Amino acid sequence: MSEQEQKINIPASLAALAKVMQQKFADYDPGDPEGSDRRLVMDAKVTEAQLVELYSNAFNVPVLDEEELGLPEQPPDFPLDFFNANDCLVYEWDEGKVTFLVTSPYKLGNLEYLVSHSWKSELSVRFVRRPFLERLLSKLQSCGEEEQEDNNAAEDENTLRSMAGEARIVRLVNDIFTRSLELGASDIHIEPGEEAVSVRCRVDGVLTEIFSCPLNQFPAIASRIKLLGGLNIAESRLPQDGRTNVTLGRMSLDMRISTIPILTGESIVLRLLNKESVTFDLRQLGMSNEHLAQFEKLIQIPHGIILVVGPTGSGKTTTLYSVINQLNDYRKKIITIEDPVEYRTPGLCQVQVNSKVGVTFAAGLRSIVRQDPDIILVGEIRDRETADIAINAALTGHLVLSTLHTNDAVGAVTRLLDMGVENFLVSSALFGVLSQRLVRKICPVCHGAKTIDGEKCKKCNGTGYKGRSGIFELLFMNDELRSAVNRNASSSELEAIAVKHGMVTLQQDGEAKVKAGITTQEELNRSTAEL
Repeated sequence: MSEQEQKINIPASLAALAKVMQQKFADYDPGDPEGSDRRLVMDAKVTEAQLVELYSNAFNVPVLDEEELGLPEQPPDFPLDFFNANDCLVYEWDEGKVTFLVTSPYKLGNLEYLVSHSWKSELSVRFVRRPFLERLLSKLQSCGEEEQEDNNAAEDENTLRSMAGEARIVRLVNDIFTRSLELGASDIHIEPGEEAVSVRCRVDGVLTEIFSCPLNQFPAIASRIKLLGGLNIAESRLPQDGRTNVTLGRMSLDMRISTIPILTGESIVLRLLNKESVTFDLRQLGMSNEHLAQFEKLIQIPHGIILVVGPTGSGKTTTLYSVINQLNDYRKKIITIEDPVEYRTPGLCQVQVNSKVGVTFAAGLRSIVRQDPDIILVGEIRDRETADIAINAALTGHLVLSTLHTNDAVGAVTRLLDMGVENFLVSSALFGVLSQRLVRKICPVCHGAKTIDGEKCKKCNGTGYKGRSGIFELLFMNDELRSAVNRNASSSELEAIAVKHGMVTLQQDGEAKVKAGITTQEELNRSTAEL
């Protein structure tokens, strides 16, 4: 604390903060200030860094520079439970003054009471972001604890459960989740190697390592994740799949969990389904104004098939849910059949594929047609039977949305024909195909330079890219294309006809985004390498 720093007047500072928050945010609730602040963060109306800056200004105390801080030394025999309960950590102390790191000002009264009555000292604070403090607490919890593992006992379920419940493991796993959310990751990969455990995140489609830990911690980490997902923690020889919901602070996160045995143990992959970070809005996908207008016109047809195609991880599910979100209202019956159901959405009847009990895409779709739907979403057309039922549904008055794994839009036509669907059925039922890829966008802060003033850009973590945009190719079926399909024309001929009628190819749309400064030629080449 500097010589000029005054003793904190907590009531006055809280009142000043409340006044600022009410002026800045219309939905701020002065009756629940802490809850309101967390909701503002969850709703992306303010970042963690902006929030602590508001606290800092109201209390006239600084925000700590996180880059300069290691793990603070703690007073002997200080209760860690108090730190956890009050979202704080001792930063510095001497005979007359104790400085705490805090994430919010709403529990400062507890700290002031403790410091004045137990230590007979003066309270000083520094504000820090909540995720940063949680990482410090996790490290502190682990410090000084002896690593204990019995390789034989690790196979025992009771031992695994005990290991998974240890506070340090709970915090470690939560820290992995928190870091991944901060980076905007879509997946977490936890892989034991020969000497250490590697934790990697897929950010904007590219894997990057964020964490590593000793190999002897893996059984406890794996058991913790399996417990969260309702998996068999004693089974490591067979693949397992599960799903769970985890609460981090006030944020709720859905996760799909997949494990598979590998030579060095098990590979664990978690798909993060954070609805707060996904906006199902066609206008946010990166379509040009021309593509958006054409596609919005296409999805208004009352019946027929519309396909979204591309490789795994190209954003097909997000596009389909954006379409459903736009079409979803109480006047329409919308049923989906998916494997798995990724985003649970109000207003939809969502069916989960379960082949073990006979609920396949084809069987489920056959039953769905008898439910008087207006719109049907089929997660993927994988075989002739599913394709036949989908086409029959489209020809009998339903709008059917689905996906295929093809490289381009005309490839969807040839793929259906290869499945054995009759030419005249394809030409009659198919109204349009949207092919897409995802490209990383140039970082808006460092503009692709990866560094600012010689230091790694914090916005993009030194990659030069932040966020992704789609590139698109929209095929509209017309009379000439339908005639070509009926006479079994080649893919190249179908594409030539589509281009003649104004179709912009994936490559052309990507080059337009390079020219506009949205992405780079290198990134476009990476995304369209197979075309």
